[in-house]
Amino acid sequence: MAATGSEGDAVDVSVVIPVHNCRAYLDRCLTSALVQRVRKEIVVVDDGSTDGSGELLDLYAAYHPESVKVIHIEASGGAGRPRNVGIEHATGRYVFFCDADDHLGPEALERMVAAADGNGTDIVLGKIVGHGRRAPASMFQQGADRVGLGDSNVYNSLSCFKLFRRELLERHRIRFGEGMLVGEDLLFTAHAYCHAEAVSVVADYDCYHLVSRPDGSSIMQQSGSRDPLAWLAMIRGPIEVMARHVEPGPLRDHLLRRHFRLDVFTQLGTVFLESDDVRRKDIAREVAALCDEWYTPGVHERLNTIDRQRAGALDDIDRLVRLARIESATVRRKLTGLRWDGDRLVVTGAARLDGITRDDGLSVVLRARHDPAIELVLPAERKGGEFTARVDVAALGSGIWDLRVAVEIEGVIRLGRLGADRDSDIARPRPRLIAGVVAVPYFTRDNGNLSIDMGGHAVAVPGLARLIRARWALGHRLVVDGEITVVGTAPAASAIRRIVWRERRTGCERTDPVVALPGGGFAARPAVGRLAPGTWDAYLELDLGGPPARFRIETDAETVAAPRRWWGAPLLRSVRPYATAGKGRFSAVVRRLTAETLIRRILR
Repeated sequence: MAATGSEGDAVDVSVVIPVHNCRAYLDRCLTSALVQRVRKEIVVVDDGSTDGSGELLDLYAAYHPESVKVIHIEASGGAGRPRNVGIEHATGRYVFFCDADDHLGPEALERMVAAADGNGTDIVLGKIVGHGRRAPASMFQQGADRVGLGDSNVYNSLSCFKLFRRELLERHRIRFGEGMLVGEDLLFTAHAYCHAEAVSVVADYDCYHLVSRPDGSSIMQQSGSRDPLAWLAMIRGPIEVMARHVEPGPLRDHLLRRHFRLDVFTQLGTVFLESDDVRRKDIAREVAALCDEWYTPGVHERLNTIDRQRAGALDDIDRLVRLARIESATVRRKLTGLRWDGDRLVVTGAARLDGITRDDGLSVVLRARHDPAIELVLPAERKGGEFTARVDVAALGSGIWDLRVAVEIEGVIRLGRLGADRDSDIARPRPRLIAGVVAVPYFTRDNGNLSIDMGGHAVAVPGLARLIRARWALGHRLVVDGEITVVGTAPAASAIRRIVWRERRTGCERTDPVVALPGGGFAARPAVGRLAPGTWDAYLELDLGGPPARFRIETDAETVAAPRRWWGAPLLRSVRPYATAGKGRFSAVVRRLTAETLIRRILR
């Protein structure tokens, strides 16, 4: 590890920033790097700027000589050369690449360095957010301490806006492609991934802000930056680099899936429709050449239906055009009815692809939010322009299930979330207890889409726990009898678990066993005198098929027992059960006084 002075002064991160005519964005970018709370150096490479960027960078270096290092080079025509120059001048344990028109979140490097140091990882992905530009999302669904390429989506992100261990880059001579308008970072990052022992993901903080220039002057915003033929020629490089390091098999197929899905077959989409006949043939020929070399049965089984269809139609331009139109068509769907029929949720609606008059089939798909690979597909009954699907809710496991409508045309399945567009008179059906699990249909808060919460994971379960009697018994125990209803019915006795006491100020919790009775009744003998001093609120906890469901126990002043005091050892203990003002909920104030304290209070 290189250092600038003693070990204590070693640079944690070298922030490498290539600059070419970005003067309007430099203040925000450089300030975001300067405020990072790590030992850092900012290596800025001026790639032949002519708009005053170089002069502004020299001012920053003069004012921050301990942090900012500026290198001026002749214009190279791309970001690869200045980034490579930045690596050569870097001395930090890690290197982070930042474009001059983007910026960092204030805690970005601190969090990413902590992840790398704490987990011994070579690459850290920090969450990227877009401002007028699309940002990658699949790999940031949840954070990860250590993941590999085969058991995650990290390879989907091949941009270089990540934290890299510099020793990894030097040991394997990992560098950016030079003289390339686009794709130089794909080559670099694919190579780095292949040598990384493991990767960390920071998903709970906005680390990198990807910014669109209002004037559209950045390379990636220019129309020629994604010319399909140029892109297909470029992508061979990253694929070949990856294939040199990864043996044929499931891992290579997993990584190739990314390239075919995001780099190759996407050239048969909108850009294909916008091309003339001659250009379409050229695109299809280049895609076919890549398929001949890298498309395997393992890749095929990992792709979606439309890309599988494309792989088999590369010699049929007309079919490729139809597939592109199917992919680009909007899924028009509307929810027209939602009701219970026994334990089945009946969903009715209408769905079609915009501009396409027929389809080959329609179904409703329920996808588990915690694991999108888990799906339940329900064939829909068709009548005129409407469909009906009956959801056997008892067949759904615990968790949140999102409903989609699936329209099939020419072997391609197009999906659309169901519920945001619905008739105005459709109301959310009441939750139900089905086989001991609470089923809560609801419309999501953000988009109003239809989901089913099995077990009360995200939606509050309606229920009422009520105190019927309370009295003192031997041993200074408070004997309570009550009843509980959930979604308007009595739960099974096996669902009633315990009483939970929660201290209002500290959040400390204590539990007491409960006897469940038929018809939703419960009884308990809590030793409230043993609770620590404080104000304790009483809850009844139930198992309804998801996380423990708690219901505040309601009561009134006439039902709660009278206060009680007694001496225990040298302490005067007092318990005052009461009904809270307003909603009338069962609570208890517990106090303990020594004889000395009590005498002091009397004499005061």
